[in-house]
Amino acid sequence: MTTIYLIRHAEAEGNLYRRIHGWYDSLITENGFSQIKALEERFRDIQVDGVWSSDLYRTKTTARAIYVPKGLELHTDPGLREINLGDWEDVTWGLARHDFLDELTRFDTDDPTWQAPNGESFHQLGRRLLETVRRIAGQYPGQTVAMFSHGMAIRQLLSQVKGLPEAEWPTVPHGDNTAVTRLTFDGEKLAIDYELDNSHLTESISTLARQAWWRKDGVRREDINLWYRPIDWEREKSIYLEARRDAWTCTHGPDVPFDGEGFLRDAEACLAQSPWGVSLAMARDSVAGVLQLDGARCQKENAGYIPFCYIAPERRGQGLGIQLIGQAVAFFRPMGRDRLRLRCAPYNQRAQHFYRKYGFVKVGEEQGSRVPLDILEKYIGYDR
Repeated sequence: MTTIYLIRHAEAEGNLYRRIHGWYDSLITENGFSQIKALEERFRDIQVDGVWSSDLYRTKTTARAIYVPKGLELHTDPGLREINLGDWEDVTWGLARHDFLDELTRFDTDDPTWQAPNGESFHQLGRRLLETVRRIAGQYPGQTVAMFSHGMAIRQLLSQVKGLPEAEWPTVPHGDNTAVTRLTFDGEKLAIDYELDNSHLTESISTLARQAWWRKDGVRREDINLWYRPIDWEREKSIYLEARRDAWTCTHGPDVPFDGEGFLRDAEACLAQSPWGVSLAMARDSVAGVLQLDGARCQKENAGYIPFCYIAPERRGQGLGIQLIGQAVAFFRPMGRDRLRLRCAPYNQRAQHFYRKYGFVKVGEEQGSRVPLDILEKYIGYDR
């Protein structure tokens, strides 16, 4: 009898930034690395003879919790990948809801006829996972193997192992990041010992503990997923200017002069590079924030520069700011930039705390500015 530990990857960018990531190769978050440490401790005294993961970065990184301390080799197999989401890859969940509500509803309810444009169906995913897990397990008769895969992929595999009819697919719960399922394989059939166990995670590092979209217990609250559109500069520049004024006054106080014309010129320079130089973050049909991106400044350092990252006052405290950082990653990473850079006043404690929490570190101080400014940087490359 072969024992299989099937493990979901640690928290990754898609989970945090609220973006649709199937085959998109996203990174592990700061919180995800805490989950990996907890997973390593869980498996400290468990014998494992082989470790496999999908060939995506987030599973390979999570697999370090087992193969590194046990001195094993990591094997990869694309058959363990998440569902291929085709044209939806790296789209925000907010945009999917805004533009493809009917299709998103079918996806959320595990409609067996749903298929991502240029992607996979649930049936194709389930068959792929079942074949892959059985094939790998067959190489370890009488031994124990750990396999690292993805959330929807594991749900569809469990549906297959349980022999659930299509109508009962939604009964399989969503697993937390690093949740563990233990299976056995007798050479023919898979059986479930337990599923989607996250008991090694404290509430402070559990991804699901901080999210509400999955709840069915009557305490579910609105899950706000943003989408973005380029600003209509001639019609909406006043939105940008008022956001700049609010951010300036909140940070530096009313006695430090506000250079509105200078900020407008700066924004127009970014818009000359790309229509996404200034975009509006939308919560359904209302403006929730403003994001300004500059592809020219810091290009020599291979960094993407964020001149302005703003959440509207009525939306503060809802955990939305990190989604704007995710949009900046989606803009700069395809350019080959391996870091984000921005400026933050050292006395803006709320912003400083936010950026430190999500991986930004101080790398310098701005010279010649009217007010003191720290230069903060976050690494977004794949080679660390």
